[in-house]
Amino acid sequence: MSRADRAQGAPAFRPPSVDRMASWPALAPLIGRAGRPLVVEALRAWADARRGTPDVADEVACARWCEARLVALVQPSQRRVFNLTGTVLHTNLGRAVLAEEAIQAAVEAMRSPTTLEYDLGGGARGERDDHIAPWLCRLTGAEAATAVNNNAAAVLLVLNALADGREVIVSRGELIEIGGAFRIPDIMARAGCRLVEVGTTNRTHLKDYAAAIGPDTAAIMKVHPSNYAIQGFTKSVPAAELVSLAREKGLALIEDLGSGTLADLETWGLPHEPTAREAVEVGIDVVTFSGDKLLGGPQAGLVVGRKHLIERIARNPMKRALRLDKVRLAALEATLRLYADPGRLAERLPTIRALARPAADIRAQAERLLPGLRKALGSAAEAGVEPVRGQIGSGALPVDLLESFALAVRGRGLDHLADAFRRLPIPVIGRIADDTLFFDLRTLDDEAAFAAQLDKLDVMGR
Repeated sequence: MSRADRAQGAPAFRPPSVDRMASWPALAPLIGRAGRPLVVEALRAWADARRGTPDVADEVACARWCEARLVALVQPSQRRVFNLTGTVLHTNLGRAVLAEEAIQAAVEAMRSPTTLEYDLGGGARGERDDHIAPWLCRLTGAEAATAVNNNAAAVLLVLNALADGREVIVSRGELIEIGGAFRIPDIMARAGCRLVEVGTTNRTHLKDYAAAIGPDTAAIMKVHPSNYAIQGFTKSVPAAELVSLAREKGLALIEDLGSGTLADLETWGLPHEPTAREAVEVGIDVVTFSGDKLLGGPQAGLVVGRKHLIERIARNPMKRALRLDKVRLAALEATLRLYADPGRLAERLPTIRALARPAADIRAQAERLLPGLRKALGSAAEAGVEPVRGQIGSGALPVDLLESFALAVRGRGLDHLADAFRRLPIPVIGRIADDTLFFDLRTLDDEAAFAAQLDKLDVMGR
């Protein structure tokens, strides 16, 4: 209420009853869309906000206020964004983008009952791993396979199933920590096994493993250091040598590949990353890797290896707590099927398509988008096209960078500019470095949608 209103003795606002306000004709469409409970909640908030103001109950204004509140309330908290950070597999932005085949499979699984654990041939209970195990065995050469909800869970399950209460030998140079403070020593403790460290940070020899084997040893474990690299005076034991030692001593040999991949990345001119098939062929007994990183599928932890060990792992009671639901299994199966046609992977699988994209194509895209960006920025900032180096992300090939091109924005208040891009209808996420806001276009698939919303950029913060 203004001072003039108080001086004139205007009555303070007393809201009508909620039931009366909910019957206002202007609110009927909103109730039809959002439902009465949410509208009533909004009406109470509107009435509280109006207390102390002049006694004017404008039902049209009330309806507009309630609608704005409900639009903000029901907007999904997980929104589509443009990942232009330069990190293809960005953990905070959802990692791998699924192939259309995987999306359609997931939608179909959500839409109706499925044969998740039902054998149509025998008319009896089935096994959910049967949807993906044959494909994993075909693609890796393993005898058997299973899957859980992520690779950390896969490592936890394997260790608990094969080494609960016993010792597992790991090189000190492989005691990794990944995002979210996930540490191999911690996961081993939670799995109920005892870590035996061998070697030094930079050098571990076969004799170090051999000397550590004792009556309580259950397994030797190799961990792919996927998110860092030790260079210089280094030594690690090749998997083939560990296979011979483990077989001689009757131990299980486990390898955690982390990001993992089912395809040879060198096919697309990328550095080599160990594949699950290579690990199986060299003789590793159990191999774990992720489904939502280099493989390009939904979040999953994949376990392949010798049949008798996979059966032990699958029978572990912990497996039920970590299993995949029908939606992710459907998406994973569809993703694995794409690998049966490796010649078209770069065409059909978004992760491979982004990694294999030629820098010249990215530069041409940047040049097409530059005029529209400059127009949207006006005098607030300068923009150009510049070469940049991105990364695969999610712990894959940490020292190998991807040649790319970016829209580079320079001006005062880069944090403010970055915020303006995040407030677009489809938020645009870039990165700030060297006094520049970079938008690496390697992962920009929908060029039209990006360009169409540039005229909505509010660099003045209005």
